[in-house]
Amino acid sequence: MQHDEFMGLVQDRAKLPSRGDAEAATRATLETLGERIPEMLAGNLAGQLPEEIGEHLRRTVTMGGAGSGERFDRDEFIARVAQRDRTDEPAATYRARVVFEVLREATTGGVVDKVRGSLPDDLRSLVDAGSSGQLD
Repeated sequence: MQHDEFMGLVQDRAKLPSRGDAEAATRATLETLGERIPEMLAGNLAGQLPEEIGEHLRRTVTMGGAGSGERFDRDEFIARVAQRDRTDEPAATYRARVVFEVLREATTGGVVDKVRGSLPDDLRSLVDAGSSGQLD
């Protein structure tokens, strides 16, 4: 999947007014995910994405300086996405769900399943919900 297609899907499914909003939601979600998952896994996922999208996963200097693979729950994940995306937490939750849905479509070889498997249950539900599913 190419960059423009990825962003177009995020924009459409998240009902965002501009491509810039889709870029911001994607960046916020992937930078936060890059903090949460092991660096090697972030690199594998990034390698299947267009370079300008995958680069967000490679930023491993985290908010607290802990590096990648930092442990935090869904509430903290959403708080970080909301802060980065300059939006409220309900909007950040939905936008992250959309980004995860598009990630699944944009990648192969079960890499999103490996990402999902590295996360705690509360974050797995975020990955699983997609744009139209229920969030536990």
